[in-house]
This record gives sequence, structure tokens and C-alpha cells, in this order.
Amino acid sequence: MVFLNQTAVLSQEYKAAVFNQNGKTLPYRILLPEAYENNKSYPLVLFLHGSGERGNDNELQLFHGSKMFLDSKFREKNSAIVVFPQCPKDSYWATVEKNSFTKFSYFEKPKNNPTLSLVEGLLDQIILKYGVDEDRIYVGGLSMGGMGTFELVYRNPNKFAAAFAICGGAHPKIARKIKKPVWRIDHGDADTVVPIEFSKAMVSALIENKANVTYNWYPGVQHNSWENVFADPDFLPWLFSQKK
Repeated sequence: MVFLNQTAVLSQEYKAAVFNQNGKTLPYRILLPEAYENNKSYPLVLFLHGSGERGNDNELQLFHGSKMFLDSKFREKNSAIVVFPQCPKDSYWATVEKNSFTKFSYFEKPKNNPTLSLVEGLLDQIILKYGVDEDRIYVGGLSMGGMGTFELVYRNPNKFAAAFAICGGAHPKIARKIKKPVWRIDHGDADTVVPIEFSKAMVSALIENKANVTYNWYPGVQHNSWENVFADPDFLPWLFSQKK
């Protein structure tokens, strides 16, 4: 009940919409600046949720992360467009094989991903419809959404100014193609759902490819390391300071 009540409250602030492309649909929520003006350009944040928030209710995806963008102090300092798409229940943000509950196999060259194609179409539509500063487009997510973040940047290596991946992972070989955005990678070292080794491998590969990457490992923290990130007072200032 608390879970549902929280998302219901958050959904009052984020406008509900559905993106359509070639007969496929993608529900999403969008938050505009409080004093949005058509003739101005604003930074855009695309947030990819975890696997537990998949579905078609267009509400669950707001459970983690959306609240911090509603903070009054944040909104006073940062006029931004924030978008939370919702992944279908039978789909995944990333091209990955799950061998068991905690074992993932990532692809060196991710295959066609229809769900991410919808996300790309949604992103293009929002850029056309709203005033978006294309030098300040950010993407990030947690768990499955962290994996999807790596893959979305792989597919669009020049689109994003910054990216953050929380308790995610990818094939280290893709690092050579995703080195342009400024990166932040976070993970708990007690994570038994997505092992921290995946994030450590990505950090090493990005550094080897001379990427700008900040990383944080949280001792004793399990899969919910996003709570540490969202509580970090430097996280959003870091994100919104990035520009191409």
C-alpha cells in the first residue's frame, strides 16, 4: 500500500503520456520546469528504471529517483525536463542473457533492441516538441536501467553530455565507443543481485579508453545503492554541471 501510495503522489507531478512508433507503444512520465517557456532551452534528463518497475501502468517507474527532481531547492536552481519511460513487463532495457538470478552475460556488440528503439524515438520526439538544450542531455538509471544506460550510449555515442549507471553492467569492450560522455558509476560491494564486478570492469575499461569517469563503491551496501546516490548532495550538481 505504501508503495502504491508513493507512486500515486509522485504521478500527480509528472504528466502521463504514451509514445507511439510503428504500432508499438511506450508509456512515459514527463516533468517540465515550473515556469516552462517555449522560447527557452532546458537540460533534459532521461531516467531508466529497474526491472521491478516494468509494466504498463505508467506509474511504477516513478518509485525510485523521481522524487529528487521534485525537491523545491533543486527546482529553484535547475529548470529541467525530466522523462521516465516505462519498460514493458516482458522486455528489458538492455540486450543481456540471464543465466540465473545473479548471472548476466553481456554482448560485445549489443543486438537489435526494439525497446531501446522506442526510447530513442521518444527522445527524438521530446527534443522536437520541447525546448531542449542538446548540449545538456543526460541519461542514467539503476540496475536494469544502468545496463540500459550503457547500451543506449553505445547506440548514440555523441548524444549525451553525461551518463550515470547505478548497480548496472555491460560488456567492457563497448567502452571504446561510450567514452565521450562524462560518466558516474556507483555500486554496493555487497550486491547479490548484480555483482559489483560488472561495474568495476566498466570503470577499468573506461579509464583505459581515457574516459572521464567518477566512481563510488559502497562498503556493505547491497543492491539498493541508488539510495546512496540519491542521498549524495553532490550528485545532481555534478550531473547538471556537465555540458558537451
